Amino acid sequence: MLDDMRVLRDAVREYRVAATAAGLDWPDQAESPAGQPPDVVYRIFGVDHIAEQLTWLQSQRWPARHLLPNVGWRMPWPEGRDALDYLGLSIGTPFPWRQQLPLFHFDAILYTFVLAGEHEGEIWRYEISPDAWDSVRAATSLATLFDQWTRGIAAGVVVYDADSKWLLVDDVGSAPGLDPLAFPVAPIEETLLRARQRECGVNMAIIEDGFEHTEELSDAIDAAKASIGA
Repeated sequence: MLDDMRVLRDAVREYRVAATAAGLDWPDQAESPAGQPPDVVYRIFGVDHIAEQLTWLQSQRWPARHLLPNVGWRMPWPEGRDALDYLGLSIGTPFPWRQQLPLFHFDAILYTFVLAGEHEGEIWRYEISPDAWDSVRAATSLATLFDQWTRGIAAGVVVYDADSKWLLVDDVGSAPGLDPLAFPVAPIEETLLRARQRECGVNMAIIEDGFEHTEELSDAIDAAKASIGA
């Protein structure tokens, strides 16, 4: 879903406050107004609009470092068609595979923002592994995601490592009230993963035959890239 902008601003601000209190170097900077994505973004992802929630987040002047849990960083607006290669593991999703933008990159997991349709605004996650086939929703919205991370810091399961200067996720399952799928950890316990996939509309028949459908998606990505041109 698409957050109320006030709710989203508050959630991101509260995450930054919690992260800096934990030890992360993240100076406070004045909020920037929502900008506009490059024109090519619309062509890459086959959409005719980009939500304000996403354009606002991308407009914020964050330091160029790992500010998110488990070596996570916000990806910039894509500049070319090769951005579609990031979506090569998004099989079985209940929305067109192309209508999502790679947004947060972690050590071994990718989070995307759904750009259109009834799932617009949701955050989906994909383990970066050739045979994971674990398409699943990480959070119903950006604000929900940042709120989970803030609560994870408060619960002591997202901790600052002074040596690496990163926020790292410890045992997220030990803290009641936290959603393990909102945190960039892998693998996810099988029963929880499959239950969430069914809940959020993943086509389980496709997941069970993941290799074949991954090959089909790869062909679809190549065709989409060719249609975009250089």
